[in-house]
Amino acid sequence: MSLRCLVVDDSPHFLEVARDLLEREGVAVVAVAQTSADALHRAAELDPDVVLVDIDLGEESGFDLTQKLTAVRNGQRRVILISAYSEMDFADMIATSSATAFLPKSDLSGRAIRDLLTPPSTASDHAE
Repeated sequence: MSLRCLVVDDSPHFLEVARDLLEREGVAVVAVAQTSADALHRAAELDPDVVLVDIDLGEESGFDLTQKLTAVRNGQRRVILISAYSEMDFADMIATSSATAFLPKSDLSGRAIRDLLTPPSTASDHAE
């Protein structure tokens, strides 16, 4: 089964590029959104496996949207924050957010998303 994803960004160009890239890599982009209101509506309607949220949504905050998206499902909705800016620029805010992870836009790929959503295996996982 393919990973189902909603991408939220205020740039129509980025949304188009991200959708093309992710779908070529086996991620089903079920919808894109440019505003928080649209993202909340689409997430409720489509229940994607993961939501990619740009930190900077123009006049809106990706951090605020992340909080709303995760609150709806009691913290069970997986949200990955994305940005063209460095993680270090927002390290404290990312750390205190309800997001599952952060991914620089330059590293965006289906594999990177899957890796962030897969819990790391431990040595005890391989013990007999």
